[in-house]
Amino acid sequence: MNKSILFTLALFLVSFALKSQTPIGTWATLDDETGKVKSHVQIYEKGGKLHGKIVKLLIKPENENCVKCSGAMKNKPLIGLEILQGMKKDGNEWTDGKITDPKKGKTYSCTITMENADKIKLRGYMGISLLGRTQYWTRVK
Repeated sequence: MNKSILFTLALFLVSFALKSQTPIGTWATLDDETGKVKSHVQIYEKGGKLHGKIVKLLIKPENENCVKCSGAMKNKPLIGLEILQGMKKDGNEWTDGKITDPKKGKTYSCTITMENADKIKLRGYMGISLLGRTQYWTRVK
């Protein structure tokens, strides 16, 4: 085979591998201030959309309930708290969902992009994506 055919085949395989990646699984989240792993979040599919809940706390918070949350999340235990809701697949990312920061008790619009099989980029924002914050989570093996 010539080099152009091999190159095209390699590009096809890489693009296929990226499209088949999914954020379903358990992910380590980082504390924005310390950079240390603070929790594990399990992302799963429910009703054709992605959701995520805290399954493990690695840094003990001041309070193990979501005291700053509002509505149905108010004072709920952090373990089992569904902090990611309603993410829909849109090309190579998941959009139109919400993510809650239990430390601040605020809920933001969210997008998820697969960086690779073991790393996702989450962008939480209010209004437009430019006004937000990005976190990278790594897959727990």
